[in-house]
Amino acid sequence: MEENLADDDIETELAPITVQLAHIQQLLGHTQEAIEAFTDIIKRNLADESSIAVATNNLVSLKGPKDVSDSLRKLDRLIEKGSGTQSFQLARGLDLKLSSKQREAIYTNRVLLLLHSNKMDQARELVAVLPDMFPGSVIPILLQAAVFVRENKAGRAEEILGQYSEKFPEKSKVVLLARAQVAASAGHPQVAAESLSKIPEIQHMPATVATLVSLKERAGDIDGAVSVFDSAIKWWANAMSEDNKHHVIVQEAAAFKLKHGRKEKAAKLYEELVKSHGSVEALVGLIKTTAHSDIDKAEAYEKKLKPLPGLKSVDVDGLEKTSGAKYIENGPRVGTVEPSESKSKEKAKKKRKRKPKYPKGFDPANPGPPPDPERWLPKRERSTFRPKRKDKRAAQVRGSQGAVAKEATNANTKSNQATNAKAASQSAIAEQPKASSKSSRKKSRN
Repeated sequence: MEENLADDDIETELAPITVQLAHIQQLLGHTQEAIEAFTDIIKRNLADESSIAVATNNLVSLKGPKDVSDSLRKLDRLIEKGSGTQSFQLARGLDLKLSSKQREAIYTNRVLLLLHSNKMDQARELVAVLPDMFPGSVIPILLQAAVFVRENKAGRAEEILGQYSEKFPEKSKVVLLARAQVAASAGHPQVAAESLSKIPEIQHMPATVATLVSLKERAGDIDGAVSVFDSAIKWWANAMSEDNKHHVIVQEAAAFKLKHGRKEKAAKLYEELVKSHGSVEALVGLIKTTAHSDIDKAEAYEKKLKPLPGLKSVDVDGLEKTSGAKYIENGPRVGTVEPSESKSKEKAKKKRKRKPKYPKGFDPANPGPPPDPERWLPKRERSTFRPKRKDKRAAQVRGSQGAVAKEATNANTKSNQATNAKAASQSAIAEQPKASSKSSRKKSRN
């Protein structure tokens, strides 16, 4: 049956499949291709609101903390203030079109973006209503703890997580892990160890054992750390699995007990490892532990070690009397000592003398006068520097600055007038004899 549908209608019908294909790219780790696909779906502005909402949420989760403001704007278009009992609701009737998990993912991403943008009031307001909106989920309590941690209230976060784990023991695994992480980051190792100890299905795992031992060691509970090792050894001894970690736990337990002075128990563990696996590391550890109490037994175990090649010619007693070995760069390895090399070491190497390089045109036989030792100093700091003399003839002027300037201008005008008058009188005096000389000439002509 053929239907004549428009291109927009076809794209709307295929929108869910396109979103699923982009999500598959995201799961495969093709981040750039997934981002481009989700962005293209959002730009088309299709009529399928649910597909656009899912694409927007997935795009925000892919970007993460990058470009928080843009991601927050995209999610704000999907969430709006509710009416009546609901404080928040999704826009355009998306509450009826999306599943509970999809709606929870949108609200969760918005809370995380609000925490990244440091909008604590809005995050606190949204987190307060999420337990009522999703009563069977663990995510709201984890978000509340995240808000408290961001506000530097780690103790309050540990408290609400502990209360939730006691109230809902079937959902307590994730909550207790989060509580342990919060407590360890806040410097509360005892609380973190207590939280991990309440998860029985992971107690025997090597990673959990190592974490518990480290936390109890930080808290100063060495006996508790030893009991963790003992229970893990007992569990792996009775475990029927191909990937058995019994020898790994025993090795670490022996090293831990030796570190904290429990040499006899450490020796028993090392001896058990030597009998069961015959590892060289266990044999070395057994020799180290028994050497503190029974030297003969340690020497007996030492004979079981395979001799190293090339150490037959080494005098152990002579090495003990020396102050220590010196490191020689690119020196010979152990077992490759030759007589020719020993002879060459005895000969002292003579350093080759090189002629000094002189500047061009310099004659070392006639070097000339030595350079001035003060040539690199500033002129003011040199011994030959003489500062300029100040003009002592300058009149000392007292009074305010304006008066000084005014008097100076008056004095200048008066001096100018006087010089002009003097010059005029001199010119007049010079013109008088000229006139008399002319009159005397006229008289002589007559």
